[in-house]
Amino acid sequence: MGNIPAGRNGPSDSAPLGAMTLHPLPESVPLARRWFRKFIAPYDPACSVDDCALMISELVTNAIVYGRADETWVVRVEWFRRGASLRVDVHNPGFPASVRMRRPDANDAHGRGLLLVDALAESWYAGPSRFGGTLVSFEMADAWPS
Repeated sequence: MGNIPAGRNGPSDSAPLGAMTLHPLPESVPLARRWFRKFIAPYDPACSVDDCALMISELVTNAIVYGRADETWVVRVEWFRRGASLRVDVHNPGFPASVRMRRPDANDAHGRGLLLVDALAESWYAGPSRFGGTLVSFEMADAWPS
Protein backbone atom coordinates (compact mmCIF):
# COMPACT_ATOMS: atom_id res chain seq x y z
CA MET A 1 0.00 0.00 0.00
CA GLY A 2 1.31 3.41 -0.89
CA ASN A 3 1.29 6.24 1.56
CA ILE A 4 -0.74 9.36 0.91
CA PRO A 5 0.03 11.79 3.72
CA ALA A 6 -2.90 13.80 5.03
CA GLY A 7 -0.74 16.85 5.66
CA ARG A 8 -1.03 20.41 4.47
CA ASN A 9 -2.16 19.49 0.95
CA GLY A 10 -4.60 16.84 2.15
CA PRO A 11 -8.30 16.99 1.49
CA SER A 12 -9.20 18.52 4.83
CA ASP A 13 -7.04 21.55 3.95
CA SER A 14 -8.07 22.17 0.34
CA ALA A 15 -11.29 22.59 -1.56
CA PRO A 16 -12.24 19.60 -3.70
CA LEU A 17 -12.43 19.92 -7.49
CA GLY A 18 -15.62 17.92 -7.20
CA ALA A 19 -17.65 15.82 -4.80
CA MET A 20 -20.70 13.60 -4.72
CA THR A 21 -22.86 12.02 -2.05
CA LEU A 22 -24.36 8.64 -2.92
CA HIS A 23 -26.94 6.39 -1.33
CA PRO A 24 -25.56 2.97 -0.37
CA LEU A 25 -27.36 1.21 -3.23
CA PRO A 26 -25.94 -0.81 -6.16
CA GLU A 27 -27.21 1.74 -8.70
CA SER A 28 -24.92 4.34 -7.10
CA VAL A 29 -21.86 2.61 -8.60
CA PRO A 30 -22.56 3.46 -12.28
CA LEU A 31 -23.85 6.86 -11.17
CA ALA A 32 -20.49 7.55 -9.48
CA ARG A 33 -18.64 6.67 -12.69
CA ARG A 34 -20.85 8.94 -14.83
CA TRP A 35 -20.73 11.88 -12.43
CA PHE A 36 -16.96 11.65 -12.01
CA ARG A 37 -16.42 11.63 -15.79
CA LYS A 38 -18.76 14.60 -16.21
CA PHE A 39 -17.33 16.71 -13.38
CA ILE A 40 -13.63 15.99 -14.00
CA ALA A 41 -13.85 16.72 -17.75
CA PRO A 42 -13.49 20.55 -17.45
CA TYR A 43 -10.17 20.02 -15.60
CA ASP A 44 -8.78 17.94 -18.51
CA PRO A 45 -6.50 15.63 -16.49
CA ALA A 46 -3.69 13.86 -18.36
CA CYS A 47 -4.16 10.65 -16.34
CA SER A 48 -6.62 7.98 -17.46
CA VAL A 49 -10.14 9.07 -16.52
CA ASP A 50 -11.28 5.52 -17.38
CA ASP A 51 -8.84 4.06 -14.84
CA CYS A 52 -10.05 6.56 -12.23
CA ALA A 53 -13.70 5.75 -12.95
CA LEU A 54 -12.93 2.02 -12.63
CA MET A 55 -11.18 2.52 -9.28
CA ILE A 56 -14.03 4.74 -8.05
CA SER A 57 -16.44 1.93 -9.00
CA GLU A 58 -14.45 -0.55 -6.95
CA LEU A 59 -14.14 1.73 -3.92
CA VAL A 60 -17.80 2.80 -3.99
CA THR A 61 -18.81 -0.86 -4.25
CA ASN A 62 -16.62 -1.67 -1.24
CA ALA A 63 -18.03 1.31 0.66
CA ILE A 64 -21.58 0.10 0.00
CA VAL A 65 -20.82 -3.52 0.90
CA TYR A 66 -18.77 -2.80 4.04
CA GLY A 67 -20.26 0.48 5.28
CA ARG A 68 -22.13 0.13 8.57
CA ALA A 69 -24.20 2.57 10.60
CA ASP A 70 -27.24 2.42 12.85
CA GLU A 71 -28.86 5.39 11.12
CA THR A 72 -29.29 6.33 7.44
CA TRP A 73 -25.89 6.86 5.84
CA VAL A 74 -24.20 7.89 2.59
CA VAL A 75 -21.00 7.29 0.66
CA ARG A 76 -19.01 10.44 -0.04
CA VAL A 77 -16.60 10.76 -2.97
CA GLU A 78 -14.32 13.78 -3.37
CA TRP A 79 -11.45 14.56 -5.71
CA PHE A 80 -8.63 17.04 -5.31
CA ARG A 81 -5.63 18.39 -7.16
CA ARG A 82 -2.44 17.89 -5.14
CA GLY A 83 0.38 19.48 -7.10
CA ALA A 84 0.50 17.50 -10.35
CA SER A 85 -1.51 14.59 -8.87
CA LEU A 86 -5.20 13.77 -8.71
CA ARG A 87 -6.39 12.38 -5.38
CA VAL A 88 -9.78 10.66 -5.00
CA ASP A 89 -11.26 9.98 -1.54
CA VAL A 90 -14.14 7.62 -0.79
CA HIS A 91 -15.73 7.83 2.68
CA ASN A 92 -18.16 5.43 4.37
CA PRO A 93 -19.24 4.71 7.96
CA GLY A 94 -17.39 1.35 8.10
CA PHE A 95 -14.44 0.36 10.26
CA PRO A 96 -11.01 1.54 9.02
CA ALA A 97 -9.23 -1.46 10.52
CA SER A 98 -11.24 -3.83 8.32
CA VAL A 99 -9.84 -2.47 5.01
CA ARG A 100 -7.38 -4.96 3.60
CA MET A 101 -6.16 -6.18 0.27
CA ARG A 102 -7.25 -9.75 -0.41
CA ARG A 103 -5.64 -12.39 -2.59
CA PRO A 104 -8.70 -14.14 -4.05
CA ASP A 105 -8.51 -17.49 -5.83
CA ALA A 106 -9.13 -17.53 -9.57
CA ASN A 107 -12.67 -18.85 -8.95
CA ASP A 108 -13.62 -16.16 -6.41
CA ALA A 109 -16.20 -13.75 -7.79
CA HIS A 110 -15.18 -10.89 -5.44
CA GLY A 111 -12.16 -9.48 -3.64
CA ARG A 112 -10.14 -7.77 -6.37
CA GLY A 113 -11.06 -4.11 -5.79
CA LEU A 114 -8.02 -3.04 -3.80
CA LEU A 115 -5.73 -5.21 -5.95
CA LEU A 116 -6.96 -3.26 -8.95
CA VAL A 117 -6.46 0.07 -7.16
CA ASP A 118 -2.97 -1.04 -6.10
CA ALA A 119 -2.12 -1.91 -9.72
CA LEU A 120 -3.50 1.27 -11.36
CA ALA A 121 -2.87 4.06 -8.85
CA GLU A 122 0.44 5.68 -7.99
CA SER A 123 -0.46 5.14 -4.33
CA TRP A 124 -3.44 4.43 -2.10
CA TYR A 125 -4.34 4.78 1.55
CA ALA A 126 -6.97 3.47 3.98
CA GLY A 127 -7.67 4.91 7.41
CA PRO A 128 -10.12 6.92 9.48
CA SER A 129 -12.39 9.38 7.67
CA ARG A 130 -12.83 12.94 8.89
CA PHE A 131 -16.59 12.20 8.68
CA GLY A 132 -16.20 9.21 10.98
CA GLY A 133 -15.83 5.72 9.60
CA THR A 134 -13.45 4.84 6.79
CA LEU A 135 -11.55 6.72 4.11
CA VAL A 136 -9.97 4.93 1.15
CA SER A 137 -7.99 7.19 -1.21
CA PHE A 138 -5.93 6.83 -4.32
CA GLU A 139 -3.62 9.17 -6.20
CA MET A 140 -2.84 9.35 -9.88
CA ALA A 141 0.53 10.97 -10.56
CA ASP A 142 1.13 13.42 -13.41
CA ALA A 143 -2.53 14.28 -13.82
CA TRP A 144 -1.53 17.87 -14.66
CA PRO A 145 1.69 19.65 -15.60
CA SER A 146 3.45 20.76 -12.43
